[in-house]
Amino acid sequence: QVQLVESGGGLVQAGGSLRLSCAASGRIMNINTMAWHRQAPGKQRELVATITSGGFTTYADSVKERFTISRDNTKNTVYLQMNSLIPEDTAVYTCNADIQIYSGLISRYWGQGTQVTVSS
Repeated sequence: QVQLVESGGGLVQAGGSLRLSCAASGRIMNINTMAWHRQAPGKQRELVATITSGGFTTYADSVKERFTISRDNTKNTVYLQMNSLIPEDTAVYTCNADIQIYSGLISRYWGQGTQVTVSS
């Protein structure tokens, strides 16, 4: 099977930085688009950033110029560098990835989420 495991969340003061990681493991043949989402209490889940296997990226307007998504295909890992954090960035951050396993089946897998809390 396939697992996505996030790390790097925590508590940071406004203006600070955090780097999230999400590593995929299992019987992986290929990873297509990878993405980060977030969900704050009482709010709908928001797509934060995406990155294709070729490195093309997209960002939510709320994080442009502050967050950077990247990936290391040799490690099956996607990163989210978050700078100039503001309290409104407080949320559970979850990664997902469209993964092809050795049977040929392509499915979307999700991580368990990591808490990011930004204090004012």
